[in-house]
Amino acid sequence: MNERIKNTAPASQTLSELLIGALYRRGTRRVYGVPGGGSSLDLIAAAEALGMTFVLTRTENAAVMMAATDADMTGSPGAALTTKGPGLAQAMNGIAHAALDRSPVVLVSDGFSQALAAYVTHQVFDQKAMSAPVVKGYSRLEGEAPAEEIEGLIDLALAPRQGPVHIELTAAAAAARREAQPAAAQAPEGKAPGLPELSEAIALLSKANRPVVVVGLEARRAEDATALRRFVDTLGCPVLTTYKAKGVVPDGHPGRVGLFTGGAAEAPTISRADLIVLAGLDPVELILQPWRYEAPVLDIARTRHLPHYVEPSAGVYGPLAPILDALSARNAASDWAPGQIATLREAMKTAIGFPPGEALDPQRIVERAASVFGTEACITVDAGAHMLSATGFWPAERPGDVQISNGLASMAFALPAGIAAALASPGRRVIAFTGDGGLKMCIGELATAVQYGAKVTTVVFNDGALTLIDLKQQQRKMRPAGVRWPRTDFAKVARGFGVAAWRVETAAEYDAALEAAREVDGPALIDVVLDPAGYAAQLKAMRG
Repeated sequence: MNERIKNTAPASQTLSELLIGALYRRGTRRVYGVPGGGSSLDLIAAAEALGMTFVLTRTENAAVMMAATDADMTGSPGAALTTKGPGLAQAMNGIAHAALDRSPVVLVSDGFSQALAAYVTHQVFDQKAMSAPVVKGYSRLEGEAPAEEIEGLIDLALAPRQGPVHIELTAAAAAARREAQPAAAQAPEGKAPGLPELSEAIALLSKANRPVVVVGLEARRAEDATALRRFVDTLGCPVLTTYKAKGVVPDGHPGRVGLFTGGAAEAPTISRADLIVLAGLDPVELILQPWRYEAPVLDIARTRHLPHYVEPSAGVYGPLAPILDALSARNAASDWAPGQIATLREAMKTAIGFPPGEALDPQRIVERAASVFGTEACITVDAGAHMLSATGFWPAERPGDVQISNGLASMAFALPAGIAAALASPGRRVIAFTGDGGLKMCIGELATAVQYGAKVTTVVFNDGALTLIDLKQQQRKMRPAGVRWPRTDFAKVARGFGVAAWRVETAAEYDAALEAAREVDGPALIDVVLDPAGYAAQLKAMRG
């Protein structure tokens, strides 16, 4: 989908048409943003001329998060635009998310005239310097070969480690006509890169009796996920996935035990290993904990990540699918029994679960939603205590079934990401699991969901607090202050935006609301009032 294709553009185009055309050829079909009166308008016009959809968001942060989610769902570069000054400043959290969660996004901000650098006036600051820490590349597209520069920036966004690039485009530059450069819009046919040296990896695999595979975000591409499953099947060993790799190995796979975060919950499995295989793991996915295992590590990744939590005994870096296929069936000595793996899986599920009872707790909120919407649905998850249950108990079957801000761990992610996921996969229902704090930060995007008919059901864990921070405050024996608030009636707010909504407090009410939401052909919201008791034990079990 991301391969360059032959340039069929006319001989002369505006710079905005060159840019949008390049994105279109890479598979981009939506542009998200809040426009200003400069280059944004030219970009919107160019997008509409190609049949692309411009999605008017309510905040710039949400626009970039939507673009990042679109990229993660489709494999094509995400696209977002903002006005200059406050528009770019508001987008910075989304750009940081794209950087740390490895999403290829092209962000275009309106640009300042170079002449303004000599003045102090409102809105003007160094936009290049602002985005520099979190983008892979930057350009004003003012060189002699802008088409080639555009293609290079998109290539950079898509190259390991994937991430955002920033284009600052003035209104004058956007409207200027440039001669098309066909050679810059297509890539020469190159042969596939050869395999890296595999002898050390083969030696480690061949003598391992109890290997364990840990799967990370780099394995989410379809061809890599397929190869990874073949590799795992030949080993017959336990598999753990990071949050972002949920679904690469389906939750129903006999080898999958659960989540790997760098915390405590996975320790009973990993401590039994005599070889730990990291497959596409990016260290940005792990919580800040020292590496606690002595077993040798085989690191298989698209690129070598430095610094890392562990020095591998061997590393193999390059395209994942051919490497994994070359390493498949290299181990005939694994003595894992299916019953052992099943026991580890059940033990982890019990450790991170809530006690049985009548209360509507986070685990049951997630499991009941899964039972109603089925495995065809996908989920987006906000930062907060509820994420432990959402990622732990949603049964993911495919790569991309779970979208989460993990590298940045940003609040205000689930609803924007849910909208983008729904637009990118219009045949699927999306469930956005969010806390009350995260939703308050982006609640205006409910209007975006209504405007574009996004089939996203927002489930609000309404517990009246910044619960993760509340728990940390309690652990430090501090009095409650600054982390709790009166509970909002989100159902009433959602109805004001035109969203079908229900407020529930019991399991029966929640089940009825889920059934009703399933029949809504558009956005819906379920405001679940719950008691946060039980989060502390779950957090300790998962993270130690």
